[in-house]
Amino acid sequence: MSEAALFQPFQTRGVTLPNRIVMSPMCQYSAIDGFVNDWHLIHLGARAAGGVGLIIVEATGVEPRGRITPGCLGLWSDEHVPGLRRIVDFIHGQGVKAGIQIGHAGRKASCAVPWQGGLPLTEGAWQTVAPSPIPFRPDEPMPHELTRGEIAETLLLFVAAARRALAAGFDLIEIHGAHGYLISEFLSPIVNQRSDEYGGPFEGRVRFALETADAVRSVWPAELPLWFRVSATDWVPGGWSGDDTVALAQLLGDHGVDLLDCSSGAVTPDAQIPYAPGFQVPFAERVKREAGVASGAVGGIKEAAQAEAILAEGRADVVLVGRELLRNPHWAVRAAQELGVKPRWPQQYAWALQR
Repeated sequence: MSEAALFQPFQTRGVTLPNRIVMSPMCQYSAIDGFVNDWHLIHLGARAAGGVGLIIVEATGVEPRGRITPGCLGLWSDEHVPGLRRIVDFIHGQGVKAGIQIGHAGRKASCAVPWQGGLPLTEGAWQTVAPSPIPFRPDEPMPHELTRGEIAETLLLFVAAARRALAAGFDLIEIHGAHGYLISEFLSPIVNQRSDEYGGPFEGRVRFALETADAVRSVWPAELPLWFRVSATDWVPGGWSGDDTVALAQLLGDHGVDLLDCSSGAVTPDAQIPYAPGFQVPFAERVKREAGVASGAVGGIKEAAQAEAILAEGRADVVLVGRELLRNPHWAVRAAQELGVKPRWPQQYAWALQR
């Protein structure tokens, strides 16, 4: 058994991750009509062969208008399941667990892919939705304010997506409640200016998040984990705060959520975010220590020693690595070597490296 905290197994409900390195969900903007293709298989498969404990598939829309871009993945039809099942089977074949992040982009949907500017589409655009009719930027299209009936319909979309994720063989679901997308929009007092039971004070603004967790948990097996990604602060005065996140974490724990994946920002375009290595770790630490809920640290985690210290000091339960895994699919193997742990190579590599 490894003495490095990073390579200790992690139990989340009935699923045991072989180590505490999680590949963060990262949009690839390479789908067509929401379907995965060989790009996704090779992208995700390479990281599975690189020794992480869990791979979370990128943000996947519960309906077509819930996609950030036309290139984003979807899980709104049964036809999306076989392609995802193929990827899950490959990930499992490497001894790695597979998760998927399901969400709705809200007012930040209907945009071009980043390398084409990332701005709202001028051709092929669709009507965006939000808790209140407030665009992300003043000059962008006005989102449609969801009615109570439409909110109820959206919850059913999450239920259907969760059923399909189960059919595809995923071990874990993460609800995307961060980065200024739909659930995050309901949470933030800057975006949510409703006067009904889904707006106003904290209790109203968290209602949709809690109902989403309940809806997904109602069809997601009790032995399988449910995680939730949150923007732990808006980084804007008067916005969602770290205190709010701790309070939400306690509530989500009572609603069947097993871990909070603590990101931040992206709710407004003018937030001043103090980016630095591990800048979001304090949010994960607060959730773990003050809310008593397992947490994941994400953001600017680049070095093995840094990741090890976060876990060894009890500041989070897992680390989510994003861009570093884009740069180096075998980051986990390098981390094992640096921490004095025998790397877990695929047998094809291990055989060759014996010489």
